[in-house]
Amino acid sequence: MPTPFPAPGQAPAESLIDYPSRFPIKVMGAKVDGFVEAVTAIARRFDPAFDPASVELRDSKAGNYLGITITITATSREQLDELYRTLSTHPMVKIVL
Repeated sequence: MPTPFPAPGQAPAESLIDYPSRFPIKVMGAKVDGFVEAVTAIARRFDPAFDPASVELRDSKAGNYLGITITITATSREQLDELYRTLSTHPMVKIVL
């Protein structure tokens, strides 16, 4: 079984994800108009078959923030890396997990 982190001086192991694969991503940001739409639009750019009905929403305890879980079909490491970069640099997004 490959280890998630290579030993110093070793090349990274093969991906631990089998592609294509359903892959959940959690995105958090301020609870403002347009936040959910912005996140789902980005998801659709990276997964044309993305189903907005699958989005899960969760308010923070005080109701100021919103957690959004999107589940996309991951087709490659490059796709996931670029999706994380795009979400992380969006001005409405605070955290991507």
